[in-house]
Amino acid sequence: MSKTEITKRYILFVVSLFLAALGVAFTKRGELGVSPISSVANVMSCKYSFFSLGTWLIIWNCILIVGQILILRKNFQLIQFIQIPLSFLFGWFTNLGLYIVSFIPQNSYFIRLIMVMVGIIILGLGISFSVIANVVMNSGEAFVKAISDVTHKDFGNIKIAFDMLCVGASLVLSLLFFDFHIVGTREGTVISAILTGTVVKFFGRRFSKPLNFILCDK
Repeated sequence: MSKTEITKRYILFVVSLFLAALGVAFTKRGELGVSPISSVANVMSCKYSFFSLGTWLIIWNCILIVGQILILRKNFQLIQFIQIPLSFLFGWFTNLGLYIVSFIPQNSYFIRLIMVMVGIIILGLGISFSVIANVVMNSGEAFVKAISDVTHKDFGNIKIAFDMLCVGASLVLSLLFFDFHIVGTREGTVISAILTGTVVKFFGRRFSKPLNFILCDK
């Protein structure tokens, strides 16, 4: 793979990060819950608002990177440290996205539900672009892959279990922080868990060939 192709693929990956972050911002603005992997950071941002959701996502992603190191140990590749600056970039993009969507009114449940659906579509588009870029995984997917590699279990099954664990952890934190009330993890989280994979597949089928044509060296 030439330097030009690598550069183009990383540019696409950065674009995918912005889209994914914007999708998270839309779902957050809807206040019906965010995607499972962002749910813990969302609850933390509700409890400790001195840090924005974007900042909590940076912290959460860095925790997942440390988790990869502990799981893989000597098999952790140095190139994977690039996840750190990319995690910061995703957090900053999320904060930017929150500012962009802050002007959208949310005065009815229907509008909030529409915002969740729009967020899922944008998030799915971003994830599909990151898969097509094929240069590095985000920290959440890389953490799942690390567990899959060590346990020799199917990546998809580990991903489902990890998402459920994230949602479970966010619910426990919410109950502890808010006097046994559920805050930050709602029906939007469930909808996101159900639909995001389908949206990713939809965009992947439609954009994989044209984008790879642009990315690959002729």
